[in-house]
Amino acid sequence: MDEIHGDFEKRKPQLLRADISVVSPSDVIKNVRQRHIVDSIVSLQLIDILGKPVYQLRYVGAEAHTGKHAGHPPQHSVILAEATTGQVRNALSEKEAVALASRRFNGEPNVKSIAYLKNTDSHHEYRENPLPAYAVTFDNAANTTVYVAAELGTVQSFRNNKWRIFDFLWMTHTMDYQSRDNIGNILLRIFSIFGLVTVVSGFALYFMSSKRFRKHTRPSQ
Repeated sequence: MDEIHGDFEKRKPQLLRADISVVSPSDVIKNVRQRHIVDSIVSLQLIDILGKPVYQLRYVGAEAHTGKHAGHPPQHSVILAEATTGQVRNALSEKEAVALASRRFNGEPNVKSIAYLKNTDSHHEYRENPLPAYAVTFDNAANTTVYVAAELGTVQSFRNNKWRIFDFLWMTHTMDYQSRDNIGNILLRIFSIFGLVTVVSGFALYFMSSKRFRKHTRPSQ
């Protein structure tokens, strides 16, 4: 499983120095509120982006409670701000995403391709993960792709050929060809019932073909 998850390809993220000087989180929230309507704060985290401290602010906007989102869990928005100044910054650029992926990749950082993902379907290997994101694929034997969430400013997942094979086999095992994890889907239930009927019929045929059963059912002469 470590190879499937690509753990051997991951470098530990760099830690921020303890002597860094950062502004108060309240200053960051104040700057964000000047540009966006903030209804409530979900989390405020200090992260490292290429050696620089950055605040990652998750919040819920007022629009999340109205309109098409009404009656549903509020959608979180994410924004980044320079921790040393408190100024709001843009999401990761392609250059920053590639540099971040290369730092976390434990191998030769020879980039083969870069893709910017705005949406994914249920069969994509980056399904149900934060978007938009950069898919940075490295030129190695495992064909490893590192996914970096642009708005979060963090590496989200590693995908390699072994993971892709496992994902296909797991899909056929659970017979869930959408999310892969719904083990109560109708198709699997039908085959489970069919398998149970097959086992029961096998036992029935065994007893019906036994000498003792045929002896008791044989007509008297």
